[in-house]
Amino acid sequence: MYFGAKPVLFRLTEKMRKNPTEAEQMLWKHLKKFRSTGFIFRRQHPVDFYIADFYCHKLKLVIEVDGEIHDTEETRVDDDGRTGHLEHFGIKVIRFTNEEVLENEDLVISQIRRYLNELASPALLEPGDVRG
Repeated sequence: MYFGAKPVLFRLTEKMRKNPTEAEQMLWKHLKKFRSTGFIFRRQHPVDFYIADFYCHKLKLVIEVDGEIHDTEETRVDDDGRTGHLEHFGIKVIRFTNEEVLENEDLVISQIRRYLNELASPALLEPGDVRG
């Protein structure tokens, strides 16, 4: 589940969980609700040598919420490398900007719900799945 993450990352994630961005707080409020459908997300979850904003182990899905720093070319290249590295472990990565989460909350949740349904095999879906 952690794909070899080092102990130092676990200490860093504890600090990060205490200082979420506004967009992360808003999204977390919604992601917690998916627990009732069997899709448990973790906040600031170590994966190898990265920290995912949100991670669902059942689906091997990472959700990233990107702030302004991700607008630079250098950071986009780093993000692409990170995504490729995570995909090597069979992990799907989806990204939203802070603005998307804060300004289009319903659309973001709808898109996440769509991804959950696409990634979940019928055997993984519980009664009352995420459709709807």
